Amino acid sequence: MRFLKLIAVLFFVTIPLMAFAAEKKAKTVDELAKMYDVSSCKQCHAKIFAEWEKSIHSKSLIGTPRTMGGVQGAIKNWMSFKHSGVKEAKDVTVYHWTTTCFKCHLPQIEDATDEVASQIAEAYMKNDKATLAKVNINCLVCHNKMAVTHQWRDGKPEKDAVYGTKEGTHGDKKYKNRKKSATMTASVMCGQCHQGPLIDRPVTTQCSTLYGSYLNAYLPSGGDKTCQECHMKEVDGHSMFSFRDRNYNDPEMVKRALNVEVDVKKGYKSIELAKLPPSAKVVVKITNNAGHRIPDG
Repeated sequence: MRFLKLIAVLFFVTIPLMAFAAEKKAKTVDELAKMYDVSSCKQCHAKIFAEWEKSIHSKSLIGTPRTMGGVQGAIKNWMSFKHSGVKEAKDVTVYHWTTTCFKCHLPQIEDATDEVASQIAEAYMKNDKATLAKVNINCLVCHNKMAVTHQWRDGKPEKDAVYGTKEGTHGDKKYKNRKKSATMTASVMCGQCHQGPLIDRPVTTQCSTLYGSYLNAYLPSGGDKTCQECHMKEVDGHSMFSFRDRNYNDPEMVKRALNVEVDVKKGYKSIELAKLPPSAKVVVKITNNAGHRIPDG
C-alpha cells in the first residue's frame, strides 16, 4: 500500500514539474524576445551594447538584408519539396529551423514552440522586418546559450550566469553569477556558427566554411591568431573585446586582409578594329592575407 501511495505522490509531483517545463517554452515572438532580453546589459556595458546594436549580429534574421532574401528562398524551397511537410509558411516548425538556418541565425528557437516558428516564417514571407528584428544574436546567445562547447565534460550553461574570462558575482538581478569558459576566447566559439556545410541535415545545405578554412589553411600555414583577436579588437589591453564589426564593411580590415595590385596597359588594335572604342589590358592580382578564404560567412 505504501508503495502505491509513493507512486501516486510521485505521479502528482511529476505532472506539475512537466507542466512547468512546458510553460518555459516561448509561445510568441515577443515572449522569445523577452526570454532573451538584454536591455539590462546596457547599464554597465553601454559602449559595447551600442556597437552590438549596429552590428550584423543584432540583425541576424535580416542581415544586409541578404539573409532575409536567402531565408525566404529557403522557405519557398521547402514548400516545393515533397517530403518537407511544408505547404505554407504556417507549416514551418522548430524542427525545420533548427535543422537549417536557425542553427546559427537564431539558436534560441529551441526555447520556443512551433507556433513561434510559424510566426517567424510568416513574417519572412510578408517582409515583416519589424517582427524579425525582435529576436537576434545578442549578449545572452553568446555569453550563455552558446558559451560552453564541451557540455559532456563541463555541463550545460547555468541559467543564472553569464560566461566570460572571469569567475565571480555579476551585478544583474537575473544573471547573478559570472562563470569562466575557455570557449569564449577560442576560435571554436565563432566556429559554432561560422562553419558548414550542413551535410548531415535532411535538407543538405552548403553554408559558410570559414572555420574549416581557418583550421585547414590558416593554422597549417603558420597563423596563430584567433577569430576574436582579428575581428574583436581588445579594449585597453583587457580581455574584454570590442563588438564593432571588423569585417567586409570595415575599410581598415579589408585593407589588412586583401592586397590588391592593378596593372593597366594600353590595348592593341588591328586595322579591322580601328572603329572600336579604345581598349586596355587590365591585370588585377589579389592576395588574401586573412585567416580564411574570402568571400565566405
